[in-house]
Formats: sequence, structure tokens, C-alpha cells
Amino acid sequence: MVDLRNNTIRFVFDLQNYPKEALYGAAYVFLDKAYLFLDNKSSRKIEVSLKGKNKLNEKQLKNLKGEFLNELLNYTVRINLSKNNRKIREYIISQALFSAFGDDQVNKEDEVKYEDDPLGIAIPWEDKYGEKTEKTIKKQNRKTA
Repeated sequence: MVDLRNNTIRFVFDLQNYPKEALYGAAYVFLDKAYLFLDNKSSRKIEVSLKGKNKLNEKQLKNLKGEFLNELLNYTVRINLSKNNRKIREYIISQALFSAFGDDQVNKEDEVKYEDDPLGIAIPWEDKYGEKTEKTIKKQNRKTA
């Protein structure tokens, strides 16, 4: 309902279609454009009154309502995406926090010690292959040349 005398447009919508958080998000965005009044008509219906901060004609008031409803839809989509992506977001954050722990805070049971060395990389070359002789050094030099 458009009220030109009071520079206001009123409309009622059902919270069954929109989450209340989306309504508050859209209302917050509109704080600089209009004065907002929210009135519970029932547990599921809310009346929104948008009063222009400047004098608006009927078309401008209807446009204001359309912009508000678009913003309401925008926030509804954002909330739904947030709910759908919750688990992956929590996983990413937990991985980031886990990687931020210092060495002293990591579970010591999960730590691999160099003495375990399943790949044998901690064994010095000489112990693993024996002393280098002149013959093996010349052979290696020929391969790299």
C-alpha cells in the first residue's frame, strides 16, 4: 500500500518463504535509503513499512519496495549458500588452525622420528654405500658431464 502523504509504502510478506535473518540483512542495507518499520502481524507474517528519507512519488516508492525485495532475495541466497557450504568451510578453517600450531603443540604420537626412518634417508651415504673411491667418483663425473 502506497501512502504518498506520509511518503511510505507498506507490504506484508510471509516468513515461510524468507528467513528472518535475510529480512534483517536487507533492512540493514536500507538504513541509509529509508526509515524502516517492522511489525509482526502473526508468527509467520511481517509488515514492512519503508518511509523515504526524501520526498518520493508513487513510482519511486514502488521502486524502493522492489529494491528492498531484491535485497531480501540476495540475503536469502547468501544464507542458503552459507548453510550448504558449512561443512566445507569448517573443514578448511580446522585445517588452517591445525597447520598454525607450532611444533611443541603437535600431538607427539603422530610425529615421525628420524630414528624410525622408513625410507632410509637418515643413514649417511658412507654407511649405506661404503666409502667413495676414486673409481666411483670418476664414474659419477662422466655421467654428469
